[in-house]
Amino acid sequence: MLKSDLLALINQGDGAKVEFKTDDVRPESMAKEIVSFANMNGGHILIGVEDGGGKIVGVQRDNLQAWMMDTVIGRHVHPAILPDYEEVAIDDASVAVVKIPRGVAKPYVLRHNEREDIYVRYGDTCQLATREQVVRLFDASGLLSAEELPVYGSRLDELDARRCAEYFQRILGESPMENQREILVNRSFLVGDESPQSCSIFAYALFAKPPGRRVPQAVARLTVYPGEDKDYDTVFDKVLDVPFLEFRGELSGNDVIEPALHERLLDLVEPYISEDKLPRGTRIREWDYPREAVRELIVNALIHRDWTKQNYVRVVVYKNRMEIISPGALPNGMTVEKIKSGAQLLRNPRLVRIFREYGYLEDQGLGIRRKVIPLMKKHNDSEPKFESTEDFFKVTLRKRRAK
Repeated sequence: MLKSDLLALINQGDGAKVEFKTDDVRPESMAKEIVSFANMNGGHILIGVEDGGGKIVGVQRDNLQAWMMDTVIGRHVHPAILPDYEEVAIDDASVAVVKIPRGVAKPYVLRHNEREDIYVRYGDTCQLATREQVVRLFDASGLLSAEELPVYGSRLDELDARRCAEYFQRILGESPMENQREILVNRSFLVGDESPQSCSIFAYALFAKPPGRRVPQAVARLTVYPGEDKDYDTVFDKVLDVPFLEFRGELSGNDVIEPALHERLLDLVEPYISEDKLPRGTRIREWDYPREAVRELIVNALIHRDWTKQNYVRVVVYKNRMEIISPGALPNGMTVEKIKSGAQLLRNPRLVRIFREYGYLEDQGLGIRRKVIPLMKKHNDSEPKFESTEDFFKVTLRKRRAK
């Protein structure tokens, strides 16, 4: 790191990505800061700078790097992490710059006094993780699949029996009356140690009618604004609380199809992103955005959402663009560039499998790379904008310019 870059960091002061420390700090206190950065987005610990004012006092400890690796990380940080370490000279002092990467094996814990505590970084403070934050860290690492958590208080009879029977018979080719509970338990539709067992989150989202009764984040919302910004006056605003899966009724002789949630969203948004044209007397539907791209993004938003977040999937239409928003950060190790290249990291593998069984999703999982991006380029020579934060993953499609 250049001296000018280090001084710029110091001038910023303590914050979400920077922490000042002197080297007389206790090893468990240093380890706590490392854990908190690794569990969030990473950051820099500047050793040899006083907290509270940014005064440079320099490194005093001999073999500081060995102390950091052996005593601080080796004894107190689990799993182990390998930070970047360098010392930068400033006048007659030197400052150790310890760069903590965003962890790929979350959650990281502080081992001290026969305890393992999980810390997270918020603002310029290091805090014990709440129960909800711990669940999110496990979910992000893939060690826990939140879609399989129990919906406490739910019962099997709250699931739509027609949809369940159709899934068993049409998709699995099994009779729903034979060993029904055993099949439901083996496929994690029913979970928990208590009797009777509860429905899992993904089973409730797929089959419950309505799923929002006990899993409010399983609903989706469509909002249409008249202009290019959010407004109190909306053209259309509706929350959809219907199962993720369709009901065809083929097995019961019922020809009334009840569409899945993503199809209902697509039907509702259609009048606001397309219109009928009559060129040469032939009626055609002209879309502001490719229909298949919109459908793919809605499906992705539903099946890859973070179930530890209480927000719901949103589709928002403005005069010049539309946004599809899925709650939660990307799974651990995933980035926007990896998504665009076709990389896969499944947060909710059971949901993904069932959507593929119903034909809602491509087997390859390359919808963004092979469908959404090429369709937008062909449609109006633009690329989708992908935005990832700790709270959501958002895709923005730009409207085709009027000819």
